[in-house]
Amino acid sequence: METKPALELRNVTKKLGNKDVVDDLSFSIQPGEVFGLLGPNGAGKDNHWAP
Repeated sequence: METKPALELRNVTKKLGNKDVVDDLSFSIQPGEVFGLLGPNGAGKDNHWAP
């Protein structure tokens, strides 16, 4: 039996002005799964969640 993801993003792109800061991001998180987004300072991690 296949379970539905608790969270799924597909082909997300974000621009700040003319600059692509996130390009074609896709991932899914299954129920009970622990998820962390890692990367160096200035890599754009916060831009995934900001409106």
